[in-house]
Amino acid sequence: MSYTVTGVVSAAKGKPVETTTIVIPDPGPRDVVVRIQACGVCHTDMAYRDGDIEDAYPFLLGHEAAGVVEDIGEAVTHVAVGDFVVLNWRAVCGECRACKRGEPHYCFATFNASKKMTLEDGTELTPALGIGAFAEKTLVHEGQCTKVNPAEDPAAAGLLGCGVMAGVGAAVNTAQVKRGESVAIFGCGGVGAAAVAGAAMNDATTVIAVDVDERKLDWARDLGATHTINSAGMEEQDVIDAVRDLTGGFGADVTIDAVGIMPTWRQAFYSRDHAGRMVMVGVPNLTSTIEIPAIDFFSRGGSLKPSWYGDCLPERDFPAYVNLHLQGSFPLDKFVSERIALDAVEEAFATMKSGTVLRSVVVL
Repeated sequence: MSYTVTGVVSAAKGKPVETTTIVIPDPGPRDVVVRIQACGVCHTDMAYRDGDIEDAYPFLLGHEAAGVVEDIGEAVTHVAVGDFVVLNWRAVCGECRACKRGEPHYCFATFNASKKMTLEDGTELTPALGIGAFAEKTLVHEGQCTKVNPAEDPAAAGLLGCGVMAGVGAAVNTAQVKRGESVAIFGCGGVGAAAVAGAAMNDATTVIAVDVDERKLDWARDLGATHTINSAGMEEQDVIDAVRDLTGGFGADVTIDAVGIMPTWRQAFYSRDHAGRMVMVGVPNLTSTIEIPAIDFFSRGGSLKPSWYGDCLPERDFPAYVNLHLQGSFPLDKFVSERIALDAVEEAFATMKSGTVLRSVVVL
């Protein structure tokens, strides 16, 4: 059967989002209808609204979500009705060249639902990151559903669907932070704060948080930062020198750019120790370019890596971090700054821009 529910739609570039009626079709053979319990408000949703990702309006926004499986297609075997799941946008195919060479975290052929959700007049919706979870229910492929411990708070669990996983994965999976290492994280919003927590969880001895906002540095301290640098008004070289001063004059073993703008990229690049590892998890805009002297790239050695989705495997990582949180070993709940209603998403975008929250979470 189809479902008529309420959802949050971006109808045109830069226009305020609308809370409206949407139609969920009968699930296809491998599709799943999920009743959404909570969904985080992510920068990516605002980027869809503002036309910074693609121009396929109207968008059904929302993707950091957790909920309960309510209906399944006839060929679904991965989940069952009643399962508590976190939604993911990397439904690993197992067949593409990345999967076949043993690197499924680079899967090039992730799955999405076989049918389109629509407005009441039949206009097809583009779901954000193939999910579209600012809605009472959504339609996804079964591979986009990851079962986790149902004892978890949906508002916390859903954040693993994007921002928290991107940050903690940048530290744990991409950088592979080791016990006793030094780590510097540039930018301490939701993603950067999660990278701080990941570095601390992996027993980095020195975890340096860098940001221009003292409030975000307070969050970083609470999540495991051993040192903080308020870079507001500082020259680039002064920030680099400050990181080096905290790491014996050498620079950090690992640096993580969680912003994706060239000033933080350069700070992360030059704040590394020789042969240090740099990770870029902040997403740059479409016009940014990287410009450094080639000799600096060559002579410093080490590695420079982008981190897509924290190089995660949802089936491995989501249940693990939920269980770590329930055991008291990972502070997932600390990323939930406020709980809001479905019709407050536009206001949450403004709150996010103000930098006063790690995550606003829609609770249904």
